[in-house]
Amino acid sequence: MDLAEHNALSDAEAARALAAVCAAPHWVDAMIASRPYGSLEELLRQADDALDQLTAADLDAALAGHPKIGARPSGTGGEQSRREQSGVDTGDAELAEGLAEGNRAYEARFGRIYLVCASGRSGPELLAILRDRLDNDADTELVVTRAELGKINRLRLERLVTA
Repeated sequence: MDLAEHNALSDAEAARALAAVCAAPHWVDAMIASRPYGSLEELLRQADDALDQLTAADLDAALAGHPKIGARPSGTGGEQSRREQSGVDTGDAELAEGLAEGNRAYEARFGRIYLVCASGRSGPELLAILRDRLDNDADTELVVTRAELGKINRLRLERLVTA
């Protein structure tokens, strides 16, 4: 679909498409309310603005739409997550255990899943980033998590309106 086709979707159709980008209902609502978009840049700018407005509960909803790094993605956005995590070799037992252990440590420390824009990154690179981020304080990590979510949203929106 292109941007004009996206703009022409009913609100319900647009909501389904946008929920696969970001599972936060308030983000989806803000994106629908701002249609039509005159350009990809306008769409991406609104996505960033809507992300900036997410509460902690909204961020939790957004993160719920993402699988753990190294896990088998399913559900809404599962195909996109599979594509984005394609650099993770699920047959590498040592890497899989490292990611599982890192995910557990991250969740225990920050109370949410480790989210990173995985597109174009290898499994070992994603594990190294996870381990580095475990040294962040809670406020810094929240900023990093929002930034990573923004990168993912932008990539998914670009794919949505240029596919």
